[in-house]
Amino acid sequence: MSSPAPAFPDARTRKRAVVDGHHHLWAASGAPTGHEGTAYGVAELLGDSGERPLIESVFVECGAMYRAERGPLRQVGETEYAASEGAGRGLCGAIVASADLSDVAQLPALLDAHALAARRRLRGIRHTGAWDASPEIPNGRVSPPEGLYRTPEFARGVAELAARGLSFEAWSYQAQLGDIAVLTDRVPDALIVVDHCGGPLGAGPYSRHEEAFQQWRAGIDDLARRPNVHMKLGGLGMRVGPLAGRARFDDPAELAEAIRPYIVTALEAFGADRAMFESNFPMDRGAYAYETIWDAFEVIAQEATAAEQDLLFGDTATRVYRLGIDAELDER
Repeated sequence: MSSPAPAFPDARTRKRAVVDGHHHLWAASGAPTGHEGTAYGVAELLGDSGERPLIESVFVECGAMYRAERGPLRQVGETEYAASEGAGRGLCGAIVASADLSDVAQLPALLDAHALAARRRLRGIRHTGAWDASPEIPNGRVSPPEGLYRTPEFARGVAELAARGLSFEAWSYQAQLGDIAVLTDRVPDALIVVDHCGGPLGAGPYSRHEEAFQQWRAGIDDLARRPNVHMKLGGLGMRVGPLAGRARFDDPAELAEAIRPYIVTALEAFGADRAMFESNFPMDRGAYAYETIWDAFEVIAQEATAAEQDLLFGDTATRVYRLGIDAELDER
């Protein structure tokens, strides 16, 4: 995939159906920090999808819909909401919940509670490790310490996930790609999924884009040597990402040109059988519309084979997250 991206297909061409590998949902009563008073449920997601056929999806935690009680079990409220919101609507077939993986004493009970609340849809756990020394780059929502993914306690938590057949979902910035590599080497039997192209940055000290890009690329190439690591292609519309400072994109071809270096680099490193497209909605809503990002993915994917396109738009996510397993069980 090294040739220039072609123009977007004729608008009359039927849009291909997709599995969204990463999105969030919440009700107004439990919206995450920064989105207070707003609602983004399945109705809003389907409204954003417009003419794009959305046939399944992976729900990922975002610190929303927590229970009123104190303690780690309050996080189970988000899993309960996702399972209820997706039930009977063909979405949220996989749920990636939240847990403190470094708290190995309380982790088993929390995972049991998530599994019960998820209605057979629990597939993984995300624990954010995004950290940067610059005050211009906000640290992850859970305020992780520097080097979280390198600690022995965290590796033990990931090992617990592996023993249960659950994946670890890593959300980090580009400087932590090496930390994910260390973690992977410590728990080589774990299924690890890296969000948002590995967190390339474009704000603050990373505004020298070529230097930042090369640092990110080196981390991606090294991490991709580990066969149990998978990559989500997307999530580039956040305000500290590589589109920082750019105007909102309304033209899929222009958006494809802007994100193509990151998408293609990650795809060439991991291969389509270890990569999947994601919307990261509604978090990326300020940078582009839902239909626009999927149209841009189609622009870029024209350079891939038909089999690779099938993997990127749905088959990899379906395999990694075992989508449809709950429906098969219900039919028995």
